[in-house]
Amino acid sequence: MPTARPQPGLGAGPSGVGRTAGRARRRRGRSVGVALGAAALLLGGRLPAASADTARDHEWPLHSLHAQQAWRTTRGAGTLVAVLDTGVDPHHPDLTGQVLAGKDTVGVGARPGERAWARHGTGMAAIIAGHGHGPGRTEGVLGIAPAARILPVRVILEDADPQRPKARSRPGNAVAAGIRWAVDHGADVINLSLGDDSEAAHSDPEENAAVQYALRRGVPLVASAGNGRRGGDRSSYPAAYPGVIAVAAVDRDGRPADFSTRRWYTSVAAPGVDVVIADPDRHYYEGWGTSAAAAYVSGVVALLRSAHPGLNPAQIRTALEGTAARRPAHGRSDALGAGLVDPVAALAAAARMRPEPAVPRPAPAAQVRFGPVPAAPAPGPLARRTSWSRLLRVPVGGSLVVFAGLLWRGRRRPSPGTTVRSGSPTHR
Repeated sequence: MPTARPQPGLGAGPSGVGRTAGRARRRRGRSVGVALGAAALLLGGRLPAASADTARDHEWPLHSLHAQQAWRTTRGAGTLVAVLDTGVDPHHPDLTGQVLAGKDTVGVGARPGERAWARHGTGMAAIIAGHGHGPGRTEGVLGIAPAARILPVRVILEDADPQRPKARSRPGNAVAAGIRWAVDHGADVINLSLGDDSEAAHSDPEENAAVQYALRRGVPLVASAGNGRRGGDRSSYPAAYPGVIAVAAVDRDGRPADFSTRRWYTSVAAPGVDVVIADPDRHYYEGWGTSAAAAYVSGVVALLRSAHPGLNPAQIRTALEGTAARRPAHGRSDALGAGLVDPVAALAAAARMRPEPAVPRPAPAAQVRFGPVPAAPAPGPLARRTSWSRLLRVPVGGSLVVFAGLLWRGRRRPSPGTTVRSGSPTHR
């Protein structure tokens, strides 16, 4: 896996956020990558040791997005965010009690408890709805919508999964199937921190139909814009489908990340550089990618849906774009869309909108679990990686998100309260 700053894309940490998601292929053989925005999430560097909880100390996006002020209105209670990714670890201390039984539309690959499972997806879920852990929940990752719940839908494999070749040859479009399943099982928001920005990337009729199915039923979709800035700035899907809220990545200073794809479809931007990622191995890493940026915006959408459940996807997008901060000249740009997402302003704008209900959805059906969930492993030392390998989606192919550009590689988990240790990157 790349070191320090891997290629465009969010690298995989131990095996999830910042970790590589396995590549899978669509029915037509198109590869797709999981993106933190539009690609995968890449691990950025080490988290310096500290006497207090290191992970929480490094969550600069919460300050940048004025999360504490937004939480005076809502923390996302009552909303269900579907995370279409590599799976989510329900035993992670930052997510306990938040993760519902989910669905696996891939059908092959690592199982719960194995190293090549749910690394990227767990990292994304924590960014969205992590509630922290320890005394007063002051340790670990705190998501932008900490009271929201997570509906995990496994639609891609980690890069380290040995079943990737087999997944590529399987029929059907796992992402399209995952979108429809999430809608039919009560999702209020769908997070797609994945994408395909390879040379062969193109619109897929089956996937686009699933996107439109979700929108017609009032479910907004958020996807990473892509981590392909250094590789040609090609369009990434599903970010480029009509109606999808495509998210670009910015750094601490609000500047466009050098890996973040710059295309016409960008809606808004969000933090995607030096983002703390929670891994199933209980370690924490710093990563980068549009995958993470998309996860933050999915959390913001969860806040909007919690406070104003009657708004439809178009209204939610209008609220986000119309109130974005640090607006570029002329109102928008391919690098930032309308600007940096502003949860506080978006909530205020949403409060002034008149709800326009979408097509009624059927009552949520019984949910399907991946399979027996093993007992949570014993916590280990907290650590951080310097790079990520690429995450690919199951119809998979291009770059991934859990953190930028999406190439990742990574490592795993620490025990609550321990400090983040540095460690040499390893291949996953």
